[in-house]
Amino acid sequence: MKQHITLICSLFLAATTFAQSPYISKVYEYMPAPGQFVHLMPEFDPDGVGWQDLPETTCRRLMTSAANEYLVNDQQYLVSLGGWGGYIIFGFDHMVENNPSELDFQILGNAFYSNTNPNPDAPKEGGSSEPGIVMVAYDANKNGLPDDEWYELAGAEYDNPATRHHYSLTYYRPSVDHQPTPDNSYPYLIDTTYIRWRDSEGNTGFMSQVSFHKQPYYPIWLSADSITFYGARLADNYVDESGTGSYYVQYCYPWGYADNQPNTDRRSKFNISWAVTDNGTHVQLPGIHFVKVYTAVHQSCGWLGETSTEIMGAKDLHLTHEAEIDNFNDVYNGLQTISPSTADQLLILNNPVKDNLIVVAQERTKALIIGLRGDIITELDIKSGNNILPLTQLPGGMYVLLTSSSAYKLIKQ
Repeated sequence: MKQHITLICSLFLAATTFAQSPYISKVYEYMPAPGQFVHLMPEFDPDGVGWQDLPETTCRRLMTSAANEYLVNDQQYLVSLGGWGGYIIFGFDHMVENNPSELDFQILGNAFYSNTNPNPDAPKEGGSSEPGIVMVAYDANKNGLPDDEWYELAGAEYDNPATRHHYSLTYYRPSVDHQPTPDNSYPYLIDTTYIRWRDSEGNTGFMSQVSFHKQPYYPIWLSADSITFYGARLADNYVDESGTGSYYVQYCYPWGYADNQPNTDRRSKFNISWAVTDNGTHVQLPGIHFVKVYTAVHQSCGWLGETSTEIMGAKDLHLTHEAEIDNFNDVYNGLQTISPSTADQLLILNNPVKDNLIVVAQERTKALIIGLRGDIITELDIKSGNNILPLTQLPGGMYVLLTSSSAYKLIKQ
């Protein structure tokens, strides 16, 4: 009888382990800050759902449900968190084990290096890096909800004097009679006083609206005319390397942030042992069930608009057998990175794209449109000067436009 019971328990444990997914199992809350991709990633069509007649709580559930459809089970569609403070909370169907000597989980984003930096002396790890701070929680009360204490994973910038802890920022909805104030010197900035903000240090300013994204940036489902976010703010990571406002580079932080390093880089992975309490004391958790990511920088890059963290999934590295030794200090010092070049550079004039992609090229070049799983969708012949390229047959979603030396984020509606 004892052997029989042992066999049954072993089979049950094996079945339970087999049922566990290494990927996100549920999005619990999605609350983006204002930003150029709000209502687009994920898409929220106010006319399609009749949001005007729905309570705010219902609209919030609809947005969370949309983010859930984008991220669970390794779907790998991008979800934008908007400007500083915008966040998402998701969880796994099991406890991700904390192995102090190993990297425990990975968060996938869309960070990439650029090979066309006009500054040949610039750091090599720069391009599109939109870092998000990562927080974790252990389900101590065993109720399956992310209502336990949150701990920040202290990344490379945690102790940097330029990092502002216990920071907050409030965004204000544009008034109904708001009149846009375009920048005549930069036609891509169609409203330089679009979203007003004020932070906990008394600073004020505006988030601009860019010509590529003309939908409302302030979440339309919110009833309040202002919204406040709380957390830590990292120092700005962008540089206008052109000196004229035409070429911005966002430089990667060494490690410890989402959407900061490319997914192929081990520094997009995390060790739960980096967790610290609110006062910076390290804490050892047995594991974690929930993850919160929020945009960590508060900056605008001219015609590129505000910096907003995007994520496209997460996975338990122990279940995918991708766990590796956490020796960041040693590995980082020896990393070989992509060297910058001065090859082709494109200016994409409409992004997202509805029917035709409008591109300005300095020279004739070939380009590939690649899906987020790495599959080649189509090849484009881009001529020098202005190009109108039909993409009506391309399904809606997120893609990468890849030339011989550059990669560009592309959204197809």
